Amino acid sequence: MDKLPERFPVAEMMAKVEDRNPYIIVAFQECERMNNLTNEMKRSLKELDLGLKGELTITSDMEELDQSLFMDNVPDSWASKAYPSLLPLAQWVGDLSSRIKELEGWTTDFSMPPAVWLGGFFNPQSFLTAIMQQTARKNEWPLDKMCLMTDVTKKQKDEFNSAPREGAYVHGLYMEGARWDIQLNSIADSKLKELFPVVPVIFIKAITQDKQDLRNMYDCPVYKTRMRGPTFVWTFNLKTKEKALKWTLAGVAILLQI
Repeated sequence: MDKLPERFPVAEMMAKVEDRNPYIIVAFQECERMNNLTNEMKRSLKELDLGLKGELTITSDMEELDQSLFMDNVPDSWASKAYPSLLPLAQWVGDLSSRIKELEGWTTDFSMPPAVWLGGFFNPQSFLTAIMQQTARKNEWPLDKMCLMTDVTKKQKDEFNSAPREGAYVHGLYMEGARWDIQLNSIADSKLKELFPVVPVIFIKAITQDKQDLRNMYDCPVYKTRMRGPTFVWTFNLKTKEKALKWTLAGVAILLQI
């Protein structure tokens, strides 16, 4: 419990920011969600502690929490305020601290990180939508006529020193059912025993739909976890040298957490 951070002072942070652009709104929303999650964790752990000391009557909620902690499972009351995840509790807590660190880094001065950890968001869709909103605002384009263009780079996140002038570099992506071949600049067959190969950093920017080139592209679904289905985030267009149908039949997807 001592390791849990203080609340993000959202009201104070908002008071300091003059230009509330779409990215900053997303950062505030993420801070609010993180506060809700860490509040619930602190509340339930404190309650359990008092129950175990005999200062409170043990309830069924406390028993469930105690059982989850013992079994290395994420308690239901925490999961309901968190993001989809298949990690056991110990790894989940490590992942949570990485997310908090990422958010702390971003909200220190609200400048976009050189490469953004897409899977680190409670709501990755809101960040991707913000890319379109920011570009629409800057160019006075109608939002409903826009889409995202994705371009897989040849680099990993540590090779970027600054954010792009428009759009964003995103990292922390894994492919299932295939891999990204840097030499071919295309999706390729998986290598043996390589279940979830890392995808290099992807550059994402907003363009108008009439500028979209869908030739030799695979519409690759992006999911938060291996559960797929309800964790769908977006569709990224990825270059392919082979027919896109091959990857559709193979169920190729990008995952934000493995």
